Parts: sequence; structure tokens; C-alpha cells
Amino acid sequence: MPAPVLHTPRLTLRGHVMADLEALCDLLGTERARHMGGPLPRLEAWRWMASEVAMWDLMGHGVWGIETRDGTFLGQIGITRPPHYPEVELGWTLLEHAEGAGYASEAAQAVLLWAWENGFTSLVSYITPGNDRSIALAQRLGATHDPEAALPEGETAADTVVFRHRPDADGSPEAYA
Repeated sequence: MPAPVLHTPRLTLRGHVMADLEALCDLLGTERARHMGGPLPRLEAWRWMASEVAMWDLMGHGVWGIETRDGTFLGQIGITRPPHYPEVELGWTLLEHAEGAGYASEAAQAVLLWAWENGFTSLVSYITPGNDRSIALAQRLGATHDPEAALPEGETAADTVVFRHRPDADGSPEAYA
């Protein structure tokens, strides 16, 4: 199943294309990737992207590339559950030039609406402590800290905090439309 295309007022969320790889390799190879298990060498970045694309066929959900309506690639957002995750996660990654413009929030709202319309009843965001921007975004989206949630295999509370998203966080999924 290919990734469905989602539109917001400023963005298009679409399946990854090979052109996204260079920007993701550039990001994942830097210290900025420390909240995503990086820095990662190019081969690992390729495997990372390829596995997230493959989730659409294997699991019916996966990652979208985020781009402006004029086609500028900004990063990615997705609903994933690799084998070491106990729950399905909503996660996002923006390129440095895309931060601070509200793109992650806009994309996340569209993905949450898609998730609720497609039968998901709860998602989590696994966030590295100290990643204040991602914690703030999760909270703006209505997610709440869930200290009782299971952590990804091999991780501890020192590595990961969990924020839980629910369709009724603000009363109804229509709030994301």
C-alpha cells in the first residue's frame, strides 16, 4: 500500500522519494540526529528511510515526506512501529531550515486526523529527554506525558519519555481538520 497523499493549507505529505535521501542523510549524519539515535552513517540512514517506507506495505502505516506546496522538502512525519516498539508511534523529523515555522504541528495535525479516521485509538511519541521542541509540540497537539507506558526495547526512562495522543484529547478528532 503506498502512502496516501495528505494536504494541509501549506503542505503536502506524500510517500518518500529517492530525492529525500540526500537531505535525510545530511541530517542523520550530524549531531542534530542525537534525538533519533544518530549521528548515523549513510548506510544506516538509507536503512532507516527504507524501513519506514516499507511499513506501508507491511503494516498499513508508515512515514510521509513533508514538503511545501511548491515542492521544497522539509522532513518527515509518520506512524511507525518497528519491532522494538511496544506501541505505535507518531514521530517527526524536520530539516533545520524548516524548524520554527509551524510545519511540524500542521503536518502532525493532518496525520492525527488520518490516524483517527483509520481506526487508531491511541498513539505515543517516544521523545528523548531534553528534546524540548518535540516535547512542546507533543503537548501542543494535546498529548499527555504517560510515565506508565512501556518503553522501546532496551531503553529506560533516562533515554525516553512517552507522550500519549488520543482522539478525544481536545474533545473530538474534528479539531485536527
